Amino acid sequence: MCLGIPAKIIAITDLANSLALAETAGVQRQVSVAMLTLKGKTIESLVGEWVLLHVGFAMALINQEEADRALDLLAQMDPDSQ
Repeated sequence: MCLGIPAKIIAITDLANSLALAETAGVQRQVSVAMLTLKGKTIESLVGEWVLLHVGFAMALINQEEADRALDLLAQMDPDSQ
């Protein structure tokens, strides 16, 4: 079973190696965006986009609504958020 965590791309940190800075729940980490299918977009255009992260890799682009829904569900799983 895999868990994808929504995160927002806030910066491209290494264009040559397809690395970006992503943020979720106030936590920032460097992730690889090399596996994303960009469909004519540039890597630089990912800034501000939402992605699903799995073990440091952005696996898919998602929209704001999908990100909000997933983050709400994850928050419900946290007993401390109740």
